[in-house]
Amino acid sequence: MPNPVEIRTLTGPDELPEWLRAVSTGFFRSPTVDDAEVAVRRQGMALDRTQGAYDAGRCVGTFRTTPQSMTVPGGAQLPACAVTNVTVSPTHRRRGLLTGMMANALDAAKERGDAFASLIAAEYPIYGRYGFGPAAWTTEWEVQVARTGLDRRYAGPADLGDDGSMELVDADGFRTLLPAVHERFRTGPQRQGAIDRDEKWWQVNTGALRFPGDGFGSPFHAVYRDADGQPQGGVTYTSDDVWRAKQPEQTVTVQDLFATTAAGEAALWRFVLAMDWVQRVRTGLRAPDDVLPLLLPDPRAARTVTHADWLWIRPLDVPRMLTARTYPAEGTLVLEVRDKNGYAGGRFKLEAAAGPRGGARCAATREDPELSLDVSELGALFLGDESAVRLATLGRLTEHRSGALERAELMFRTARRPWCPDVF
Repeated sequence: MPNPVEIRTLTGPDELPEWLRAVSTGFFRSPTVDDAEVAVRRQGMALDRTQGAYDAGRCVGTFRTTPQSMTVPGGAQLPACAVTNVTVSPTHRRRGLLTGMMANALDAAKERGDAFASLIAAEYPIYGRYGFGPAAWTTEWEVQVARTGLDRRYAGPADLGDDGSMELVDADGFRTLLPAVHERFRTGPQRQGAIDRDEKWWQVNTGALRFPGDGFGSPFHAVYRDADGQPQGGVTYTSDDVWRAKQPEQTVTVQDLFATTAAGEAALWRFVLAMDWVQRVRTGLRAPDDVLPLLLPDPRAARTVTHADWLWIRPLDVPRMLTARTYPAEGTLVLEVRDKNGYAGGRFKLEAAAGPRGGARCAATREDPELSLDVSELGALFLGDESAVRLATLGRLTEHRSGALERAELMFRTARRPWCPDVF
């Protein structure tokens, strides 16, 4: 009989080249990985959270987790286990390798005390069976600038009645100014789904950490400052250089845009949309209820080019999760959570007051359930994006006491949809 495939964590940095080769193969990037790429990617990697599946010494499956802080409704931060670099080589599919690596990771996350696990799903059907639910979606628009109805003579935030200013900065300046701004942005009360960015993120995304063939193209950076001169937002973008019949046909692609104030967000979008020569603006992946289309005199100038699930959540500690977030309506619910893997199942009583200072309590109970649902559906509900009524219509949530479904709808939904601006 052939030797079984061994699943284990990496024992030392000398195993990284083979492991990274398997990651690159799994994502159809390249069958080889050079030393420069290994040197960059190894920075910040915790080997004890990096798993490989090995067949006769060859890595045929990969799985890695990182610590993550995520904003939940109301602005509180919860620790999450972020899942990434998940691959199984085409020669070893359907052998339970992903199941084995996932179980190891969730066991470790539960022991650490992480409130939930998170991931960006490459394919929709994979992760529901492990208890993950789609908690935040994303949308990208392409804006036909000439159709927006905007005045292209825009000269700055003053045109919007704002005393702020826009400033182009280089990569070093952006990396110096914006991390603190981003932290204020992502911890806001309506920023559920946003995650922290570590120093390596800023170095990689501003070009300070590079390797040949990484696909990085030096972008432009701009900072919005308020009337007091304080940075309150920023945008990173690229542009092609296309001319037809001596006419400019440039497309600007936004890679990152965030602001701590509504005025800053509007000023950043107007800055991008008012550039000379630009015919189209690709927005990058935004929240489905992003303000951009309605900032335009003609919102139809923004055409949806992508709308898809993005951030998935797998509950691990139900009382901690439900206590941490706020609720727009007060109420009490007894939830029966099914979890075939045993991490978060049970019957829980949630008692929530309304509003940002209301507070909530959640604990195990023996009371009769009012609603029952799978742990993956709780993941979909948690950040406020999914509708309890819709889940019940689909047969994924069951109401056992009249009125409980309506209460859940009012309690869990949020004023703004969750959004995770980052891929991880």
